[in-house]
Amino acid sequence: MSAPSLTVQTALADFDPVAALNVVSKEADWIGLRFACETHHHRSARNGHMESNRILQTRGVMIEALAEGQIAYAATSDLSSQGLRHAASLASEMARATAAQRRSDLSVAQRPASMARHEGPSRIRLDQISLEDFTGHLIQATQRLKVSDAIVTAVAEATLVESETHYVTSNGTDLRQHHLLSYQNFGAIAAEGSETQQRSLNGPTARCLQSGLESFDWDELLDACERTGQEALALLKAENCPDETMDLILSPDQMLLQIHESIGHPLELDRILGDERNYAGWSFVKPEDFGTLQYGSPLMNVVFDPCLPGEFAGYAFDDGGAPAERQYLIQEGRLLRGLGGLESQSRSGIPGVANFRSSGWNRAPIDRMANINLEPGNTSFESMLNQVERGVFMQSNRSWSIDDYRNKFQFGCEYAQLIEEGRLTRVLKNPNYRGITLPFWHSLKAVGSSETFRMYGTPYCGKGEPNQMIRVGHASPSCLFKNIEVFGGAR
Repeated sequence: MSAPSLTVQTALADFDPVAALNVVSKEADWIGLRFACETHHHRSARNGHMESNRILQTRGVMIEALAEGQIAYAATSDLSSQGLRHAASLASEMARATAAQRRSDLSVAQRPASMARHEGPSRIRLDQISLEDFTGHLIQATQRLKVSDAIVTAVAEATLVESETHYVTSNGTDLRQHHLLSYQNFGAIAAEGSETQQRSLNGPTARCLQSGLESFDWDELLDACERTGQEALALLKAENCPDETMDLILSPDQMLLQIHESIGHPLELDRILGDERNYAGWSFVKPEDFGTLQYGSPLMNVVFDPCLPGEFAGYAFDDGGAPAERQYLIQEGRLLRGLGGLESQSRSGIPGVANFRSSGWNRAPIDRMANINLEPGNTSFESMLNQVERGVFMQSNRSWSIDDYRNKFQFGCEYAQLIEEGRLTRVLKNPNYRGITLPFWHSLKAVGSSETFRMYGTPYCGKGEPNQMIRVGHASPSCLFKNIEVFGGAR
């Protein structure tokens, strides 16, 4: 008998969305049915021992109904004909009941008909390794992290996800998308007396990719774990980050957070329209800014790119059926378009992208960022350093704070090095920096070349009521910002 593997199939053999649509298609002027099924495998080890082994599968259907210019939703995990009819009837009743209060007239124009099958770029499926072997790798990773008795906690975590959606509508859409995803966290906590420092491999949850088991290069990961443990020890002995205005170089794993908070969220059209103001906040960006606002330096080129192979939030169509294409959000520093699907584009008159997304079968789609990337420039990391007489190089996000308008922010990192006369010198602990979004991006003075370009992501972007935690990806090179306020410690 073969050893147990990591995979649990999410095949649609026992449910046919096309047949299900026929059961409910007469409940409203137009009906959409989105089946979603995900299997999550989470495994973790701590301090040389296995800590957890969980498998969670979710599956269900979201039905949307168009009636009297309004679209409403109802979800069900009861996939019987009776359960489907009940959900479709409820969605139809809600659409009619709320039609008088609708914000704009909706139609099938916001649900374009498409037919396609999309398979993510993974190469090695989840059933190609036994549970025993995978567990052994995680335990070994914690052992490599623990380079000294001063490492009091060494953690290795991995989550593997198999995701499948099948979206059909009464106007002819038939879209099926399948993805394998992985996210990893390897980290060490070092302690000496009252001093405690944490170092993670690229920051917690930053190692997120759309891939199968090929994202786990264990020889490389184990070497990186040992280096991470050594860096945690170095932080115990390090000087505090100085409090002064100086040049700042951010690594790609911190650019993830900078892009996410000061570009991604401010450009979401539903936020700009006020839909999120009582929960996630508004935005300093105004509708009239699109096409005119100089968001940052001419070196700043930001794209929405759900097509970059391997990036965490890639897809071929959004959850409203719009085809996903690479688009410039900001080009040479000028704001061009927002992060809004066809509904928000219709309401606002602002150009958007295919980012009408749901976090699961029981959540209605809303405007969500996906892969938001800063394009690489032509400056090597060494050339970037040479431009700095005195500054700080910061890596791996540790903390973040930003106001409701996504304007004033303060971010902290795990690890930093002082830059003196173009060279990396001393390790610094407790590094932080603060700024205001537009002046910060106008201070961008160098963008790293493709050799510094890295893909990261997070599965934990929260938004919406009821809350939706969704996957996003961010890719970026290292970047140099001039005259930034940096400081040490928490304040």
